[in-house]
Amino acid sequence: MRVTQSMLSGNMLSNLTNSYETMAKYQDRISSQKKITRPSDDPVIAMKGITYRRNLQEVEQYKRNFSEAYNWMDNSDASLDKAGQALQRIRELVVQASNDTYDEGQRVSISEEIAQLKEHLGEIANTKMGDKYIFNGTDTLSKPVDVDVSPITVSGNSNPVQFELSKGVFISVNVNPQDAFSDEMFSDIEGLINSLGDPISNGDTLSPFLDKIEGHLTNITDARANLGARANRVELMESRIDEQEVISKKMMSENEDIDFEKVVTEMLAQESVHRAALSVGSRVIQPTLMDFLR
Repeated sequence: MRVTQSMLSGNMLSNLTNSYETMAKYQDRISSQKKITRPSDDPVIAMKGITYRRNLQEVEQYKRNFSEAYNWMDNSDASLDKAGQALQRIRELVVQASNDTYDEGQRVSISEEIAQLKEHLGEIANTKMGDKYIFNGTDTLSKPVDVDVSPITVSGNSNPVQFELSKGVFISVNVNPQDAFSDEMFSDIEGLINSLGDPISNGDTLSPFLDKIEGHLTNITDARANLGARANRVELMESRIDEQEVISKKMMSENEDIDFEKVVTEMLAQESVHRAALSVGSRVIQPTLMDFLR
């Protein structure tokens, strides 16, 4: 086959074009710090990247859920702690009032303080986190306790408030209102207040209330213990999710990010090849009349 000048020139221009395209790819990789800038560059890397990015998005959502879960559980625990303190104070007052040396006026004063503590317990039961009541199951927009009615009633909504903290794993973050602030608790406190206001009340009539208050105090303690056990599990799950986040980011980086030193070295090598191609090409192109005259 006869090789013409035009064929040599055409091949040279084609090779130079390919060289420019290769250099452009290296420049894109260096500027973006990524192995590919479009899916067509490497479909396998692109598909893996979609999977790793989706996994990372799930992990980030779980971490946001952890924040919500901790907020809910911390508020619940703090409220139960205050409720326990209020019941402990009521218990101390019952012990004092059971002393037969206390007269009617002193017992009335004690009953007034217990009445205030009852109101305080109602306020604790109606604790809100933002615009949500935390002790009313899934009915977070309604008060669990109406302290303005007698007898005071507590919501029976026992539906758990759950957050997905790992794939397919849902953890309850709330406390059942009846487990902590039962109808019986408020009823017993009201009965205690009425008994203290009775002129004929004495240590014998008040002693049964001591056992009742201690029982409600135990309920608060048990509710906190149950909540604490779930909080410990949440902490363990968060640690595992943090590890998954690190692994997901590492795998995504290994899949997509360039080895900077390697790419720069390859680009410098390509530049050398490109210069050599230009040098050879300049000799292939047919000399001009001026070249002959030199």
